[in-house]
Amino acid sequence: MRNEEVFSVRGDAELIARAGHLFESVRTEFLCAARDLRTWSHPGARAAVRNRMRAAAPTAFAPQKLLSPMALTDEGARAHLRLVRGQGALVRISRSPLPHETILIDRRVMILAGPEGPGGREYTVTTSQVLVDGVRSLFQALWDASDDLETYLRGDFPHLDADGRTILKALGSGQTDEAAAKGLGVSVRTYRRRVAELMAELEADSRFQAGLRAGELGLSR
Repeated sequence: MRNEEVFSVRGDAELIARAGHLFESVRTEFLCAARDLRTWSHPGARAAVRNRMRAAAPTAFAPQKLLSPMALTDEGARAHLRLVRGQGALVRISRSPLPHETILIDRRVMILAGPEGPGGREYTVTTSQVLVDGVRSLFQALWDASDDLETYLRGDFPHLDADGRTILKALGSGQTDEAAAKGLGVSVRTYRRRVAELMAELEADSRFQAGLRAGELGLSR
């Protein structure tokens, strides 16, 4: 990293070129918090990271992956996470909002992924101990308050009230706002506000994503 405490890169390829070697030197801890499984836009970049980590010396620790509910929007994602867990990783689902992706390596390096842009996603890499320690403390607090993957999947999103479940069902079945609002006995304006609140709670970027979550819970049938 050429002794830089903080630097930014644009796109997966530049991140691998500038910071890919960091994945080869994981020795004691690998923590990852992410909204979903789509941070790496190019399969080649994902494969490059996996290959670098596999080529590193064997370690005795279990990688920790903390994800939002939107990482579970399809069976393929759930199957992938079960596979990752079967290979030794610890996977938990957070009910609190998460960034696009944050990776912490050995309590000494942090990689932050920003939103996708025209030139690719921006990544910020830092070795600032103050920043690394601060974010790691936040990660640990979220981890301690989260659910194990299987525990979460066995649950039925219990923190949703009856109206929230009804709204999810309406989104999953494609009801119009007018029909759904009438079913709830509220105005269309109130219904749309509740939809926005529910989407924020699920970290869904669109009604479509929230509808997928409804399908996962069996609410759209």
